[in-house]
Amino acid sequence: MDMVPQMRVGDGESPRGESLPVVVVLDTLRSAYNTGNIFRLAEAVQAQAIYACGYTPCPPHAKLAKTARGCDKTVPCRHFDQATEALGELKAQGYTIYGVDTVVGAQCYWEADLRFPAAFVLGNEALGISPGALALCDAFLQLPACGRKNSINVGNCAGVVLFDALRQYRRQSSSAGIQENLV
Repeated sequence: MDMVPQMRVGDGESPRGESLPVVVVLDTLRSAYNTGNIFRLAEAVQAQAIYACGYTPCPPHAKLAKTARGCDKTVPCRHFDQATEALGELKAQGYTIYGVDTVVGAQCYWEADLRFPAAFVLGNEALGISPGALALCDAFLQLPACGRKNSINVGNCAGVVLFDALRQYRRQSSSAGIQENLV
């Protein structure tokens, strides 16, 4: 019997619906491949934008594009010389700023009740979030690490945090009686 491939949920070109009120702030990420992966994640949850700060690769960029697989063309991106500039702008617009980092006192992401609109700051793979950006965060989230290393790959971390943000936003929207347009 011949199997006819079926379209999966999310396949094909679809216009961006209502976006998840989240901005991803990338504070001096080194890897274009990690950055491209985060573009794919941001597109999957329909995040509003990515703010690439410092030397974080941003479109157009060949290595980023390879991993982003077209999402670098659909997810809005802005570049800032410093993460503090991006965070100052987001704070002025009423965003709650969450630093995703292993700092002392960071709350486990699954115990946090997120407030939207939200911005998630993800730091350099080796150095973490810059001191100036840390000072502007309203709260800190962490992923528990039970192994010898205290952190995981920044792209993997972004995936966990962004999909939990989507879950929480949908739950809050349903509870508030807000119609959801997110797929």
